[in-house]
Amino acid sequence: MASIERIRLKIIRRQYYLSSHAEEEMLEDGLGRYDIEHAILKGRIEKRLTNDVRGTRYRIEGPVPDGRFIHVICRFHVSRDLLIITMYALVE
Repeated sequence: MASIERIRLKIIRRQYYLSSHAEEEMLEDGLGRYDIEHAILKGRIEKRLTNDVRGTRYRIEGPVPDGRFIHVICRFHVSRDLLIITMYALVE
């Protein structure tokens, strides 16, 4: 199964959690969980960050319902859940 499909399946099954940093960034940018889920379900993996001993991180770029685009950085956690490390709105 391709990485984006695995990530989307975790979102659909609610097998993910947000780091405290992701929650802070989400609030600062006026976004909610639904926005992050939407971006992952409609977006694409823009970059794979492989130089990390904790595992590959994925940078997903996707739209949120209000028309903005965001980046979501995530990785698969040892628990096999998806960890949303951070997210941020892209500046136009």
